[in-house]
This record gives sequence, C-alpha cells and structure tokens, in this order.
Amino acid sequence: MTLQCPRCFRFNRESMMTRTLASATLILCLAACAPQAELVKTRTDLAEVRTGARAVESRILEVQKRLDGIEKRLEALEVSVKSTTDLQKSVADANARFDQLSTDIQLVQGKLEENNFRISDLAQKLDDRTFKISELAARIDDLDAKVKARSNGAAAAPQAAAGAEQKIPVKVDPSEAYRQAKNDYDKGNFDLSLAGFQNYLAVFPDASQADNAQYWIGECYYSLNDFKKSVEAFTRVVTGYPKSDKVAGARLKIGLAYLGDKNNAKAREALNKVIKEHPASKEAEIATSRLQKIGK
Repeated sequence: MTLQCPRCFRFNRESMMTRTLASATLILCLAACAPQAELVKTRTDLAEVRTGARAVESRILEVQKRLDGIEKRLEALEVSVKSTTDLQKSVADANARFDQLSTDIQLVQGKLEENNFRISDLAQKLDDRTFKISELAARIDDLDAKVKARSNGAAAAPQAAAGAEQKIPVKVDPSEAYRQAKNDYDKGNFDLSLAGFQNYLAVFPDASQADNAQYWIGECYYSLNDFKKSVEAFTRVVTGYPKSDKVAGARLKIGLAYLGDKNNAKAREALNKVIKEHPASKEAEIATSRLQKIGK
C-alpha cells in the first residue's frame, strides 16, 4: 500500500474543491442567463406587438376616415337620388306636355291641310265662275253687236253676227283643264300632260292652280329625262311663284334634275339650298339623304 504525503493530499483536495466551485459557478451563471435571454425575447416580442398595435390603430383610423367619406358620399347620393327622382318627374311631366303638344300640332296640321284643300277647291271653283263670267260677258258683247246691227238695218248684219259667233271659242273650265292634264300625268302620258299644263297656263295664266301647273310641267320634263328643261321649269316655280307651297319641292327637283344630268356640283348647291331655305321640311330630309350619297 502506497501512502500519499499530506501536502499532496491537501493539494488534491483543494483542486477538487476548485473544480466543484467552478462547476457550481458555471451552473449558477447558466441558470441566471436563461431568464435574462427569455426576458430579452419577451421585450422584443412586446415591442413588435406595440408596433403592430400602432399599425392597426393607424389602419383603423384610415378605415374610419374612409367610412366617413363613404357615409358623406351616401348622403350626397341620397340627395342626388332625390334630385334625380324630382328630375325624372319633371322630365316625365315635360314629356307628357310634349306629347300633348305634338298631338295638338298634328291636329292643327290636319286642320291646316283640310283648310288648304278647301281653299284650293274654292279657288278652282272661283276660277270656273270667273271663266263663265268672262264667257257670258263675251256672249253679251256678241248680242249687243247683233242688236246694234239690227237697229241700224245693216244688210251685212247676219254676216257680222256669224263672224262674231265664230270668234267665241268653245272652252273647258279651268278646273277641268287642270284635271285632264293631271290625269294624263298619272297615267304616264307625259307628252299629253305637258301639252295640257302648258295650254292651261296659256289660257288661264292667273288661275289659282297656275303654280301647280308650272310645277307639273317640270315633272313632265323630268319624267321624260329632259333634265335641262326640267330645271328651267322648276326654276320658274321658284321665281314666278315665290310664296307657293311648291317652292320647296321645286328646289329639291332642281337638285335631282342636276343629278340626273350628271352635274354634281350644281346638284350639291341646289340641295344645300333646300336644307337652308326649308330646314324642317320633308324635302330637306330627302336633300340631306342625297347629299350623304354624293358627298357634301
């Protein structure tokens, strides 16, 4: 058995105690460091939570502002809807008044057309009576001549009377002459119709249907494809009867006649004049349509 010396034993014992104390110190340090690391982590998490909370609060404020804005817009929309409802009601009332006005206008136009027809009819009857009066006046003059011849005892009285009788031509009434010419046109007998309307104007230049007769002369030439004479005839309607209801139609047919004659420049000029002078007419609608085809 080997014995250690006391000094060696004491050294070993002190060394062992030192190692034990070091181990204990290490354990205590480790035990102290664990809570401190956890505390740091907790503080970090808390800071992140606070940062997130502030972000949420900011977001909530932003959303609140947007909600306030939406609420104001809804209020404005309610006012607008109310205004729109009032406007729709006003528009509905205006449309109702417009419909009533349109109906009244149609009724007035119908009465106007009826009155125009009656006026035309009365005018033709007046033409016929004027013609009969003039015919009676001629016969009265003839009878006066016969009476004077007999009272004077002239031997040549019978011959003079016969000559006077021969000077009184047999004529048709103005209305009948106009109807005959128009019937020929409706049947497509344009040459006969043209002669009839020309004779009508020659015999009854001041008749109520003179402007219409001049217009139909233009239509006859147009139907016969004599566009130059057609333009001349329709131009006489515009210049000779400026207040006639045939003026708009005559101006339109002037433009169409120029188109038929392949003169597009003149056609544009005439059709544009229809639109300018008669903007609310059916002739203006037709002129607009033709201009769109040939280009303004």
